[in-house]
Amino acid sequence: MRHGRAGYKLKRDVSARRSLLRNLVTSVINEERVATTVPKAKAVKPLVDKIITLGKKDSLHARRQAASFLMTPASVQKLFDKLAPRFSQRNGGYTRIVRLGFRKGDGAEICMLELVGSELVKRADERRKRKEERLKAMREGREEGQEEE
Repeated sequence: MRHGRAGYKLKRDVSARRSLLRNLVTSVINEERVATTVPKAKAVKPLVDKIITLGKKDSLHARRQAASFLMTPASVQKLFDKLAPRFSQRNGGYTRIVRLGFRKGDGAEICMLELVGSELVKRADERRKRKEERLKAMREGREEGQEEE
């Protein structure tokens, strides 16, 4: 029985497990979604939630704590500038695990670990890019029409 044994070992020693989890948390912060195996996603989910809660405090101490855990300065910047304000009204539950199926090579179950609301942000970005492209095409069409006259 595993009474009082929290966390996941993931078949790694302590240093390998720590670096794996730190890298996954950094990737989730940077990319807002990561495809990984289900046990890894379940191990990373509470860490991502703790880091985002830390980002909501926005003090020098919180920034230094986040910087000591996250792997890149860009991820710390994004955490405090973009993600913390987005989740300011939310009390926990910042991530979701969506199961995708089984990996072809070894049959491991794969899932998507993503930040809640990231699909809306991605869709808005795509919509904005499409709109800019349409406007650009319309301007070029008008300029070509004026050159012909």
